Amino acid sequence: MPDAVVRFEPRGAALELFNDKTSREICLSGAAGTGKTVAALMLLHLSCLGTPGVRALIVRKTHASLTASTLVTFRRMAAAEAIAAGLVRFYGGSAQEAASFRYQNGSVITVAGLDKPSRLLSMDLDLVFVDEAVETTAEDLDTIISRLRNGVLSRQQLILATNPGPPSHHLKARADSGRCRMLYSKHEDNPRMFQAGEWTPYGLDYLARLDSLTGVRYERLRHGRWVSAEGAVYAWDPEIHLIDKFPIPAGWTRYMAVDFGHTNPMAVQWWAEDGDGRLYLYRERFKTGVLVEDHAREILSIAAPGGKWIEPRPRAIVCDHDAEGRATLERHLGMSTVAAKKDVLEGIEAVKARLKVQPDGRPRLMICRDALVERDRSLVEASRPYCTELEFPEYVWDSRPVPGGGSLREAPVKESDHGLDAARYLVAQLDLIGRPGIRSFDGRGIPRRRRIISV
Repeated sequence: MPDAVVRFEPRGAALELFNDKTSREICLSGAAGTGKTVAALMLLHLSCLGTPGVRALIVRKTHASLTASTLVTFRRMAAAEAIAAGLVRFYGGSAQEAASFRYQNGSVITVAGLDKPSRLLSMDLDLVFVDEAVETTAEDLDTIISRLRNGVLSRQQLILATNPGPPSHHLKARADSGRCRMLYSKHEDNPRMFQAGEWTPYGLDYLARLDSLTGVRYERLRHGRWVSAEGAVYAWDPEIHLIDKFPIPAGWTRYMAVDFGHTNPMAVQWWAEDGDGRLYLYRERFKTGVLVEDHAREILSIAAPGGKWIEPRPRAIVCDHDAEGRATLERHLGMSTVAAKKDVLEGIEAVKARLKVQPDGRPRLMICRDALVERDRSLVEASRPYCTELEFPEYVWDSRPVPGGGSLREAPVKESDHGLDAARYLVAQLDLIGRPGIRSFDGRGIPRRRRIISV
C-alpha cells in the first residue's frame, strides 16, 4: 500500500498486549470505550499482514453478535486500508468452510460464533480473539485454547476482551489463579478519548454518558470494576439461565408478554412452554420511541408475514394495564389481550421460583441468546440495557431509607425493569392465576370465537 499510512498508537494495557509474546492467555478488561476490541483486532490484523501463513480466529459467543458488532469494528477500525487496497478480501463461507478474511500473503482470519463450535475442532491456530468474553463459559475457552497449535508465530495466544462482570465470574477466577494474565485498560488508553493530557470532545461526551449510569452498571462500565450488584432481586446466572437458540417444536405452547413504553423501552416478548412447563424467551423486541401500532405491525411481519402465521399463535398475550395500549394492540393484531397481575412482590417471588435450578439440573425459566430482533441504537449509545437479559443483573432492591425514618423500602428500584416486568406478568399469569383463553377478532373488531381452556 504505497499511498496508505495507517497510524495506530497502543497505550497502557494495549501496549502491554503488543509487548507480551509469552503469556498463553491474556484478558483485556476495562470500562466501556477504552479501546480493548480495537487493540486486539489490530494485533491480529498486523500479525497477518506481516507474516505469511498465519491462522487466526475472531469469535464471540454467537455468530449473530459477532457480525453485528465485532466484524464491523474490524472492517472500519483495523483493516479498512488493507481491504481497500485488495490485500485482504472477505470470503463468505460455505458448508465446508467457515467465513474468513483472506490475506494476499496466505494468512487467514476465520470468523465464527461459539454457538457452532464443531467447526473449531479441526482448526490449527496461532491467535484467537474472543470479544465480549464475559459471555463465554470456561468450557468454551478450554475448547479454543486446545486449537493453538499452528506454530507459525512465536506467540500462540488466546486474547480476550471484556467489560467486567461479577467477581465470581470464571474469567476473574481464571486470572486470579494465574492461568490468564489480566490487563486493565483505562479511558486514557484510548487516543480517541484522550490526547496530549486532555480529554477530547468525543471523550468528554462519552464520559458524561457513562457518568449518568447507576449501580453496578456504573461501577463496571465507568470504572471497570469486577463487582456484584448490591441487593440484586434475582439470582441470575448466565451460565444457567442463558442458552443457545434451538428449533422450537411446533407443539409447544406459545405466549406473548408486553410492557408498554415510548420514552422508556416497550418490551414485546415471545415465550415457548415445553411439556414440563419450562418457559423459554426465544424472541424479543425492545425499543424506545416506537408507537404501539408500529410494534404490532412489526410483530405481524415477523410471526405472520403476508397475513399467514408461520408459527403457532400465542395462547395468550399478557400485557401491562395501559388501556389505550392494549386496545391499540388488540385492534392491530386481531387478538385479545390479558391484563397482567400487577402485584410486584408476589410476581417477583414467582419468577424467583422459576429461576431456581430443579432436581433435573435445569431452571424453569431461560432466555435464548440472540433472542433480540434488533438493538435499539439509542439504548446502546447510552450504555443502558437493550434487552431483558441485560436487565437481570441490574435489577436491585431500593435500599434508601424511608423519609422520616423507619425500615427500608421493600420494593425494587424502578430502573432496568421493562423486560423484567413483561416476564413477571407472564409468570404471574401462569403460576398465580392460570392459563387463559384468547379471542380473535374480525376486521370490525367483533369477537369471532372464544376458546375455553380448562386449568
